[in-house]
Amino acid sequence: MSKQFGAKVTEVERELYQRSPQWDGTKFNNLEETNMNVPFKALPRLMFNQLFGRGKLQPKALIQHVPFDKDAFLAESNSSKFIWFGHSAILCRMNGKTILIDPMLGPDAAPIAPFKIKRFNSISLDLIDELPHIDLLIMSHDHYDHLDLKSMQQLTPKVDKYFTALGVARHLKSWGIDEGKITEFVWWEAHEFNGVNITFTPTRHFSARGMRDRFHGLWGGWSLQNASEHVWFSGDGGYGEHFKEIGARMEPFDLAFMECGQYNKLWRPIHLFPDESVIASKEAGASLIMPVHWASFTLSDHPWREPVEQFVETAKKEEVPYFVPEIGQMFTIESARELKRAWWEAIK
Repeated sequence: MSKQFGAKVTEVERELYQRSPQWDGTKFNNLEETNMNVPFKALPRLMFNQLFGRGKLQPKALIQHVPFDKDAFLAESNSSKFIWFGHSAILCRMNGKTILIDPMLGPDAAPIAPFKIKRFNSISLDLIDELPHIDLLIMSHDHYDHLDLKSMQQLTPKVDKYFTALGVARHLKSWGIDEGKITEFVWWEAHEFNGVNITFTPTRHFSARGMRDRFHGLWGGWSLQNASEHVWFSGDGGYGEHFKEIGARMEPFDLAFMECGQYNKLWRPIHLFPDESVIASKEAGASLIMPVHWASFTLSDHPWREPVEQFVETAKKEEVPYFVPEIGQMFTIESARELKRAWWEAIK
């Protein structure tokens, strides 16, 4: 079996999964009913678009990223620093430690499929050689556009610790990562890391790396809170009542990275549409928001700029402060408020 699939669930792991209320003995479940069945009559058009339609949905040339400046990123600061590397990959510098979230930096979001889903920005695996030592790597779930084998293999020598959704560790261990470095989380579980309190928050989504392991791992988002800043990575997932619960249970977020992209009415329950992304951020208590999960791959049938255009339009309408940095651009929570330039409009 290809390494890409990761590992199957063992009986030992099934026992460990019982600590999650979402585990029913055979699979993990969402908090509310989530229908993921795509109508059979919709499949031909969906396959045609994936095979022949992506060229019309993505930019004609690679989107160039801002070069990484290691010295600036590591420079001492009273504020946390962040860099978005496209899709959902976020590099953070908090409390003097480097944290990397969902580092899909590889060239193909469908490595097991008969057709490639190629990256359309200039980020590449070469970036990993430029990155500093990674004190903590965080994984939200096991989908290929988040958990990338090539990225993980190249990152492994740089990483001290891994915080992951329950069910991701089996893949990492099968790829040679030391089990002692990995901590798995269930929803609402929290651990402290160098003065940063990290909590795993629920989403409405699923997990899978093959046809027979759907729902065999958890999925979710991440809250990172130090003494002065509170940041939230929403994770993948459709709209649901859990956003209100997050808002009720957590302190307000100074910054939220909101999933926004790769949506389709055929799988609406498991991915946020741009307007829902903004509304969800309000319900969760975010005071400043940024769209992620776009500008890297074509995984649905919407044009690549549509997510950010509709996100910005809705944020203005709802009077929610927002920003959209360039790929690779470093920012703090304070400096982010000035990042209003619609850089994507200049890209053909």
